[in-house]
Amino acid sequence: MGKDPDHMARQGQIVLGVDSSTQSTKVLAVDVDSGEVLGRGQAAHTVSTGAGRETDPEVWWRALQDALGQLGGLAARADAIAVGGQQHGLVVLDDRGRPVRDALLWNDVRSAPQAQALVERHGAAWWAERVGSVPAASFTIAKWEWLRAHEPDAAAAAAAIRLPHDFLTERLSGAAVTDRGDASGTGWWASSTGGYDDALLAEVGLDPKLLPAVLGPGAAAGTVRDGAGVRPGALVGAGTGDNAAAALGLGLAPGRPVLSLGTSGTVYAVARQRPADPSGTVAGFAAADGGWLPLACTLNCTLAVDKVAALLGRDREQVEPGGSVAFLPFLDGERTPNLPYASGLLTGVRHDTTAGQVLQGAYDGAVYALLAALDLVLAVDGAGDADEPILLIGGGARGPAWRETVRRLSGRAVQVPAASELVALGAAVQAAVLLTREEPAEVAARWGTDRGDLLPAVPRDDATLERLAAALPLAG
Repeated sequence: MGKDPDHMARQGQIVLGVDSSTQSTKVLAVDVDSGEVLGRGQAAHTVSTGAGRETDPEVWWRALQDALGQLGGLAARADAIAVGGQQHGLVVLDDRGRPVRDALLWNDVRSAPQAQALVERHGAAWWAERVGSVPAASFTIAKWEWLRAHEPDAAAAAAAIRLPHDFLTERLSGAAVTDRGDASGTGWWASSTGGYDDALLAEVGLDPKLLPAVLGPGAAAGTVRDGAGVRPGALVGAGTGDNAAAALGLGLAPGRPVLSLGTSGTVYAVARQRPADPSGTVAGFAAADGGWLPLACTLNCTLAVDKVAALLGRDREQVEPGGSVAFLPFLDGERTPNLPYASGLLTGVRHDTTAGQVLQGAYDGAVYALLAALDLVLAVDGAGDADEPILLIGGGARGPAWRETVRRLSGRAVQVPAASELVALGAAVQAAVLLTREEPAEVAARWGTDRGDLLPAVPRDDATLERLAAALPLAG
């Protein structure tokens, strides 16, 4: 048999995939041909816990350098790198590329009044049709409006506006660029035209020259600069948002549902048509590969449930079945449903209620909100086979209590990919495409990223779903 020239060309090539999330930066060094993870690095972030949620962007850069340094020399051999990052955050830079202030993170809900005002200005249907999404407190445009209202000097000092992943891409390459996947979460990139909405930017007093150029799928931002912690001259991808990166890493086909359990909970699927949901539940994000990624996100997921476990003095897996509890763990306000001022709501407690049942109730409430949103995500294409297993990803997917709660409340089979760190893996896929010129799905298929345990469906727990539905109006 003759040798595969493509295989021969890929041998020995290494790419780096970065996941710069809310809590930490993770880096994977991946073999381009096999998808084998050759090395890992991780460094924590510092997030404020005061009135808002903020992080100094320099923390992300230092964490990236720390994580790269843990790769044992692999960063010095890398052929390409790409960054997947937390969405929506507002990074304001001065004319030297230094932060004017700490970045406002996606889960900072202080901008809820500004989001409401933006929606009222034009109406939800206008936003959905023109921009693709109805602004919520998490969106960058709402955070910019908050900054203009509360810190006008900082807004006036802005020489550049970036998203978190853009900041790192620019530090690596010197290029002021972003991609359509992450740009579609700003609120000022219009899915209807595929570009920035100049009229909308004028309304919010933002000069388009302050924004990064939007690169198309498969485009390179440039090459790594000297002193950036990676081999100088290595290709740098455009990067993308965390969920779009995970979709690349999974090689998603249209209609395949994904439920991600992290600090936030997220549901999404690749769609053939452009999303435009006037209810605001489904965000009409673009996919990094050129398609669409309708998505819904909750603020309260693993972090909220872990907080409840701590309050109860229990390990997160010490749940108990039964009982009459309905628990909506909206500890930080909530995005889906849109209740930014909500707090946790616990009802149905009786003398015989146990701590384990209360903890299980927190799991139930978090998953209930996600499954309700998933139905709307899958309706974008009017498709979605109810027998198709849910792909369960994120840190929570490794926990038995999370897995069983999703199975019980969805009534669907659940598949848990064996591959970990799918955001970083998806960024690595994007980096590999720069070298091989394949489609991202081809790289993901060769790497086998979606393979993993398949847990069969169990009967749906309609009684719990009904209790939670009855409690939801009280949460507003």
